[in-house]
Amino acid sequence: MEGSGGGGGDHFILVHGLGHGAWCWYKLVPMLRAAGHRVTALDMAASGVHPARMDEVPSFEDYSRPLLDAVAAAPAGERLVLVGHSLGGLNIALAMERLPRKVAAAVFLDACMPCVGRHMGVTMEEFSRRTTPDFFMDSERMVLETSEGPRAALVFGPKLLAAKLYGRSPVEDLTLATMLVRPGRQFGDDAMVKDETLLTDANYGSVKKVYVVAMEDAAFSEDMQRWMVDLSPGTEAVEIAGADHMAMFSKPRELCDVLLGIASKHD
Repeated sequence: MEGSGGGGGDHFILVHGLGHGAWCWYKLVPMLRAAGHRVTALDMAASGVHPARMDEVPSFEDYSRPLLDAVAAAPAGERLVLVGHSLGGLNIALAMERLPRKVAAAVFLDACMPCVGRHMGVTMEEFSRRTTPDFFMDSERMVLETSEGPRAALVFGPKLLAAKLYGRSPVEDLTLATMLVRPGRQFGDDAMVKDETLLTDANYGSVKKVYVVAMEDAAFSEDMQRWMVDLSPGTEAVEIAGADHMAMFSKPRELCDVLLGIASKHD
């Protein structure tokens, strides 16, 4: 989903979370464009309407390829603001490490935000430590046969979506999600995600980071979100009151205002 607003604005690149796709930004995209910014909402590999199946995506790099290609293709001098939601925080972290000079600011929306000196999977490990095995409720676990061997995947169930992710979102958006979510992988067993030397101060650490705290999230607790902020000193934290895990659905106007504020602040 690509398009532009008026000239002279920033270029927001929006990255969805586990099992979701570019569709989850449908409320936010027109708001940002109306404010004069270019906006690209991406499907990661095997997500949204991307044609691949998850068993055809062997690595986290392959999964992140649509984002890496979009950032690399941005013209010189264009101000990119990357926005990663939930698992999408790991995708934007990889893009920041690879192409830091292209990124004016990175926004971690209620997202996995890794830190320099530890592997990216530490965020998911902490989430697992803080939740009980029954957290995923009616979600379906599966094993995919990939070129790298068997890999675990997950499809969110409707009860999980309603209780943990979309608790304060309109019922229409919850219904949309039950129709569109696809199998997702956390890539916790991926060599890149386990690499403690991947993220560096010179690259990832040099990009301005803002963490948007969803205050009513039933999936990532406020404590968990602030724990990630504390891992990366210098990260700015902004709160959205009343936002569930899907802030782009539960509080779209407030989220848009936060993003516009970030863009103007880092001009």
